[in-house]
Amino acid sequence: MCGIVAITGSSNAAAGPQLYDALSVLQHRGQDAAGIATDDHGRLALRKDNGLVADVFRQKHMNRLAGGQGIGHCRYPTAGCPSNAEAQPFYVNAPYGLALAHNGNLTNTAELVEDLRQSDRRHLNTTSDSEVLLNIFAHELQQKPAGTPLADAVFDACDGVRRRCRGAYAVTGLVMGHGVFALRDPLGIRPLVIGRRETLQGVEHMIASESVALDALGFELLDDVGPGEAVWADAAGQLVRRPSGAAHRPPVPCIFEHVYLARPDSMMDGVSVYKARLRMGEKLADKVFREASRLGIQSDNGKPAGIDVVMPIPDSGRTAALSMAARLGVPYREGFIKNRYVGRTFIMPGQAERRKSVRKKLNPIPLEFAGKTVCLVDDSIVRGTTCTQIIKLAREAGAKRVVYCSAAPPVRFPNVYGIDMPAPEELIAHGRTTEQVAEEIGADWLVYQDLADLVACSREGNPQIERFDCSVFDGVYPTGDIDAGYLEGVREKRNDAAQTAALASR
Repeated sequence: MCGIVAITGSSNAAAGPQLYDALSVLQHRGQDAAGIATDDHGRLALRKDNGLVADVFRQKHMNRLAGGQGIGHCRYPTAGCPSNAEAQPFYVNAPYGLALAHNGNLTNTAELVEDLRQSDRRHLNTTSDSEVLLNIFAHELQQKPAGTPLADAVFDACDGVRRRCRGAYAVTGLVMGHGVFALRDPLGIRPLVIGRRETLQGVEHMIASESVALDALGFELLDDVGPGEAVWADAAGQLVRRPSGAAHRPPVPCIFEHVYLARPDSMMDGVSVYKARLRMGEKLADKVFREASRLGIQSDNGKPAGIDVVMPIPDSGRTAALSMAARLGVPYREGFIKNRYVGRTFIMPGQAERRKSVRKKLNPIPLEFAGKTVCLVDDSIVRGTTCTQIIKLAREAGAKRVVYCSAAPPVRFPNVYGIDMPAPEELIAHGRTTEQVAEEIGADWLVYQDLADLVACSREGNPQIERFDCSVFDGVYPTGDIDAGYLEGVREKRNDAAQTAALASR
């Protein structure tokens, strides 16, 4: 779920500060590391390190990031190790000088590494699949005959990447002295959008993970990069797009973007994330009505299922909670105040660190809880560590009963396409019924969204989308190359012991 961005155009305005601003807007997509590469008439400037965008870049770094085009990246690790050596963008000096930023995860990395070393004779410095992807692209580009128009050579190299690489990837790249390119995997699992801005000096283009980055810099959203599509934009303001065969089909986007990862003010594949989350809250309210009737839950206060108040788990549960409260006809209240300087807890290694972070992150307002049956609305439940602590906080604040509602179905399977979901045994819903999860987290009643309802919420925004990547919920991996052996390898890399060991090695 990294954030990527590229900027080029004819205004000759410094790209570095604009890339910094874009990465700041995309910070929610990755808080482990950040990097920017710029091109000043063929001269590379590169700054990257572990940390938040505001910590990685100081004024002295920005002064050196000269040039009118460049790419940027904010990261949290899903493949490789969390060393600052794996911060992006990555760079190779031949051909032309290439830099690349990648969001996603390749599923045939081991095979590609062997091919690069034995057949392509290219050296790798890290264990990152993003460096693998860059070297595949560089090798394919280097095979083009001299005199091939550069845009055609880039597109042919992108064809080579699609032919050799499996998995999910959204890519922005920089060809020194010439322009920027972008590429999306054939299923369009990871998001990527194109923007355009007119200036007095000419036209500029921007490519980013989410449309909010375009909004922040005054770019107009043109379109999504299609499944398998490659894009070339140069300093003269020219934009060229080459669809693949897959680009004529609807994408298979990751539905977890709509649930949690993306900002609500983003547009992805024609779907408003905000409106999708509003619909999730309405569907969740309908599920509460059905389940209350099925279970014979009586109202002792004249309100649905006896719920006195609906409260969001900030921030990503807020939109669904608003529409859910309206549908139920009960008051909406902000019961928790969030410390915005604590990162996302489900990606922190180690249970002890996550528990400690929840206490630092959220503080209840006791007046809103005292003597009430409260309905807490979360975007999803992953490990269950966060919601267990939240329910405990609610009870300590005086809640009489706690109903916990998830705008997403049970997360039972790991993600292999670029989201650092933990090992299956660390997913609280893995191998448990809803009633068992409720008991485990300490809720009086737990309501999960139905998968069919979740899909309907997103598809309503763009009926042309026939299918979503719902693999974390149903275990169906759309690339078709994920078997038990692959998932076992994911489990070994992502369990808490492995994550803690990786952190200790930094």
